Amino acid sequence: MNEQDEPRFRIRARHTDTTLTVYQAYRPEIGLAAARTGRFPSAWKRDRMTWIKPSFLWMMYRSGWGRKEGQETVLAIEISHEGFRWALRHACLSHHVPALHGDRASWQRQVRQAPVRVQWDPERDLRLEPLPYRSLQMGLAGEAAARYADEWIVGVEDVTPLATQVHAHVRAGELDRAAALLPEERPYPLDDEALAHLRAPAGGAG
Repeated sequence: MNEQDEPRFRIRARHTDTTLTVYQAYRPEIGLAAARTGRFPSAWKRDRMTWIKPSFLWMMYRSGWGRKEGQETVLAIEISHEGFRWALRHACLSHHVPALHGDRASWQRQVRQAPVRVQWDPERDLRLEPLPYRSLQMGLAGEAAARYADEWIVGVEDVTPLATQVHAHVRAGELDRAAALLPEERPYPLDDEALAHLRAPAGGAG
């Protein structure tokens, strides 16, 4: 399938029969500790919204290949399918779409009540340029953040060296070699109904 045929709203991720991988980037005090123990340290703030991303290249875009201040340690975090699907069920889009939410007041009530927020941002290529289809971002707060930290995480890996290696090939113009190192992100199996409340109609993605 080429880029033009890719559905605009679809979750693509590295996944196994039991887990899905998401990416986050932290300062080393948090990121390295999490990679060592498989759990976030006490310095990790449970009362703040934490954003997870199934797209490696979107994480590279957000963190500047792990070079931005406070995002120097890039983590690949395996979470259970059960946890990820719970998050989808309890999510609300982070922006108002009348066709999905009705009036703005109704959407605002949903956002306040939902422990998970979803954004669909343009996916990125190896040069971190936007592609014509979207990548899922998921913000976890309150109950969702606690479940993520305490129940959903199966494993944590420091993939900063991978980010550095891919970036070096990109800077050298060796895009084929860079692409060969990327995690394999395949369409994530979900019924259409599972995303019906999170897929903005054409023109409504923001």
